[in-house]
Order: sequence, then C-alpha cells, then structure tokens
Amino acid sequence: MENQNQVIEVNNLTKKFNGLTAVNDISFNVPEGDIFAFLGPNGAGKSTAIKILTTVLRPTSGEVKVNGYDIEKDEHKIREAIGVVFQEHTLDSELTAYENLYYHCVLYGVPKNERKDRIENMLNNVGLWDRKDSQIKTFSGGMKRRIEIIRGLLHFPKILILDEPTTGLDAQTRFFLWNHIEEVNKDYKITIFLTSHNLEEAEKVARNIAIIDNGKIFAEGTTDEIKQKTNTGSLERAFLEITGYELRY
Repeated sequence: MENQNQVIEVNNLTKKFNGLTAVNDISFNVPEGDIFAFLGPNGAGKSTAIKILTTVLRPTSGEVKVNGYDIEKDEHKIREAIGVVFQEHTLDSELTAYENLYYHCVLYGVPKNERKDRIENMLNNVGLWDRKDSQIKTFSGGMKRRIEIIRGLLHFPKILILDEPTTGLDAQTRFFLWNHIEEVNKDYKITIFLTSHNLEEAEKVARNIAIIDNGKIFAEGTTDEIKQKTNTGSLERAFLEITGYELRY
C-alpha cells in the first residue's frame, strides 16, 4: 500500500463540538483505486468524518488531504474531485430525473456538448433512461438512490463517497447497486469510500476497512486481517468484538 498514491490522507484528525469530541485524533489513508469501508456504530464519528472529507465541516485539529488537496485551503478543488451520495435523499423532487442530472452537470462544469450523452449513458447504465422525464417524486426509494449514485459520477470524480448507500433498499436493488459500484471502481478506476451498517455487504465489496467507535479507530486493514486479529470468522463478529455487544441509543 505504501507504493500507491494515497487519495485520502487523514493525520491526527480531531473534531470537537462544544467540548464534545466527535472524532478523536484519528489517522488513516485510502489508496487510489481502493474500495474502503469506514465502519462503526451509530454515534461513532463516521458522519462527522465524512462531513470533514466533503468540506462540509472544518476540523478542530489535524491534517486532511483529498486527492492531494488540503481540506483547509483547497475546498473548491476537493469538491471537484469527489462525488457524494449522502444517507438522506438530496434530489429535487419537483424536477425530473434528467433535470436533476443536467443541473449537476452545469454546477460541476461538465462541457455543454457532453452533458446529454453523459446523462443518457448513465441513465441507461441504471435502467432509467425511459423515466428521464418523470418527476423524482414519482420514483421509489431504490430508483432515487440509483439517480443519486449516477449524479455523483457525472463529473467523473476521482473519489465517490457513499454514506449508507443501500439503507432501506430491497435485496434486488442492493445487489444491483453494489454490482454497479464495483463496475465503476474497476472500469473507471474511481476510488470508493463508503459507510454501511450492512456488514455482510461491506465484507463482500470492501478491500480495506477501518472500524471507528467513540471517535477513535480501533482496527484497520483487510477483512481477513481484522478477522485474524479478533479471532473471528466474519466481519460482523469481528465488528462486535471490537465495538462491544451492548445495545446503543
């Protein structure tokens, strides 16, 4: 991993809110082309870390670089380099699928002569070209998620950040989305950084994993390495050994 270009570099990152430490001196790297899962219980610090990586929040201390750019100095460059799919839907329900994607192209400076072809190709890839003129409010949750993922890819980002991308989706849609994400990673060399509460899915798709709890990283490595360290047979059991078996609020 040392010889690979690191597209995410986090060194001694801390974020405090009114005296509460949400992220506590964490460090990790994500190599270019990786599928990296950032896992932890509710309230562990995942969302805070993602908001910092996506320039929504500023760190209290520490150094963060995304695609070689400093999070404190190069916000615009970082936003150009990433695509983001947040846990909550962020599409405009009153606009059509095509309009949502077109405005994203405008916002991210996709050349005008390429916009229609990119949108058509992406919608065809997720089986929704025939619904391009339908308002988003008529779409199911799975259809909305497909639109959000291709929206995050329209400007050909270096890194796609996915926050709980399959929450609330049926088995067929989850299967389709993970296959599509793996294809995008393989075909376009886009680095994937994801969070998921579905540890079975994370185990299948992720190459490297970090487990965070109470703001600190307690394990990092491949799935096999983490299972070996915890002497367990699955990522879910390893996760429980690391974070505990007690119920969380």
